[in-house]
This record gives sequence, structure tokens and C-alpha cells, in this order.
Amino acid sequence: MTEETRVSKDGLVEFCVRVFEKLGVPPPDARVSTDVLVLADLRNKGSHGVARLPRYVDGLRKGLMKPTNSAKVVHKTETSALIDGGKSLGQVVGHMGMQLAIEMAKAHDMGFVTVRNSNHYGIAGYYSLMAAEEGCVGLSMTNAAPLVVPTFGRDAIFGTNPISISAPAEGDPFLLDMATSVVPRGKLEVHDREGKPLPPGWAVDSRGKGTTSPKEVLQNLATRAGGGILPLGGEGELYSGHKGYGLAMAVEVLCALLSGSPSALGTYVDESNANISHFFGAISVEAFRPLREFKRDMQSLMDSVRGSPKADGCDHIYVHGEKGFSAQRDRLKHGIPLGPKVAESLKKIGGEFGVSWVA
Repeated sequence: MTEETRVSKDGLVEFCVRVFEKLGVPPPDARVSTDVLVLADLRNKGSHGVARLPRYVDGLRKGLMKPTNSAKVVHKTETSALIDGGKSLGQVVGHMGMQLAIEMAKAHDMGFVTVRNSNHYGIAGYYSLMAAEEGCVGLSMTNAAPLVVPTFGRDAIFGTNPISISAPAEGDPFLLDMATSVVPRGKLEVHDREGKPLPPGWAVDSRGKGTTSPKEVLQNLATRAGGGILPLGGEGELYSGHKGYGLAMAVEVLCALLSGSPSALGTYVDESNANISHFFGAISVEAFRPLREFKRDMQSLMDSVRGSPKADGCDHIYVHGEKGFSAQRDRLKHGIPLGPKVAESLKKIGGEFGVSWVA
């Protein structure tokens, strides 16, 4: 089996930016879209990284995603806004939405933005981190195509509907970035690409029964044949799958219902009519207390958790975001690993557009 390829962050960014530009995306928007994808790979979230570039290439080619930013603010108050994404690239719309939320938070202590008529925006954590870097607590959520089966159901109704919350600290910020399902679809795609079975408890078949076949689940989802990914907590109520299901529905409320977008099954009428909605929030720490003191106490909280007694056989307690920041530092130094199938798909795209692959 071909070994993974390691590429530099700068080389990978240049490659993806040039591909986006070949498709008519203006340089600043090409950069934002690329930054979101590459950050996912830097933080070891390959399911949302450059492996998804073909999805955007296909969407732009077919006109399902607009290369130029057509997003517009359709309603705004001092602390809230509604954006119509105009079917633009989700990363561009997402960056615009969170930037607006941060600006409102700096001026009026908090800002909340909901977005309709957008596309897949990548990792939710990218946007909440934007707020943390500006001295705010950040929130980022999005709905998605129906992939997740509700507790006691057998048809996919909700998206993986991720939630991200970030808060600044003296060192690395706190960063919760999680799907409200057991896993995102990208993890199934990774297992399928690598020929690995799914762990029990990740997904169900068309009868609502557990399955370990990623190919079966992905095919069923693609054809709407039933089955799908389980909500956070897993099957039934024993391990609180109903709580993950409830969180997914809460994301639907904030993203879709507040923005007046189609929800749940209506999010995708079909693959040619994406209508994703997002929610962004920024809360200025200074509205409550001095930022320096908050950062000190946030750092103390994280250090206290890490320093608490460990379970037998365990030598480290991780705070949310910690593994990602560690991976990011390592990959900036040693390169970003790409699996053989991902590297080949990117090389193929580069060949089609006359863009040289990363040396």
C-alpha cells in the first residue's frame, strides 16, 4: 500500500488557492476557503480537510456554488443580523458572518448572526476561534444534509449539526468542536477510503439496526434508502443517544428556524439544491470582566482539569482543543500527512487545471 504523503502547509495552501482561482473565485475568497480546509488538516480533522476539495470543485463547476461572494445582510440590529448567503462558498459566508458578529460584540458587547442559503462551511471551530482571538467567547453552528437517525428512528432526519464554542486563555484557547452525531460523515468516508469497518455503535442500516459497513451506510444515505449515522451517545437511550438527538434539533432551531431556512429533511431537496444555514455568536469578555483576568482564570481552569487525578493506566487528561493545537504545531514543522487516495485526487484536479502539485 502506498505510504502517506507529507506536504508543507504553505505548499498545500498555494495549490488549493490556485485551484479555487482557476474556478473564478477571487483571491481573498480563495484564501479564506483554503484556510478553512487546511486548518482542518493541520488540526488532524482530515474528514473536513483538503480531501473535500473535489466537492467544492464539483459544486463550482456545476454552478451549485457561486464563485464570487453574493452574500448580503438582509436585516441588522446593533446586536443581531440575518445574512442571505446567495449560494456562495460556505467558508466565505461563514467568515463574513463571524466577522460581523465580532464587530457587533466589540461595539455592543455581543453579536449574533444567522445565515441562510449557504453551503458547507468546513470545520465549525475555525469560526469560533476567530472570536476567541479577538477576546470574545465564540459560538459556531451549522445544519447539514440529513445524515443522522433520531433516537428510535430508522431514517436520517438531521445533519451532523456541529457545535463549536471557544474561549480565550493565556495559552491555547479552549476549543470545543464537535458533531452532535457520534461521528461526522467524513469519518465514514475515511473508513471507506481505507477499507476499514466502522466501530459498532456508529451507524445503522435501513432497518435501524447497527452496521459496521461504511460503504452500506454511505450508499443508503446517497440513495435515501434508510439508515444513517447515530446521534451522539449512540443507539437508544441507555448511553444518552436522545441527548445528542436533542442537541441536533437545537442546532436546527438556531440555524434554520431563526433564519427562515428549510430544516432537517428540507435542508437538501437534492444534491443540486443545497440550502445550508449557520449560526454565529460572539460575546465580548470585557462586557463582564477584564479580559486579562478571564484569560488567567480560563488557563487556571484548564490546568486544574489536566492536573486532576488520572484513571488507572492513563497519564493525561486532555482539554478540548488541546490535541488539535498539538497536531497543528507538529504539522507546521513536519508537514501535513495526506493519504494516498487524497493525494491522488488532488493531483488529478491539479492536472485538470494546470496547477502543479505540491513538491
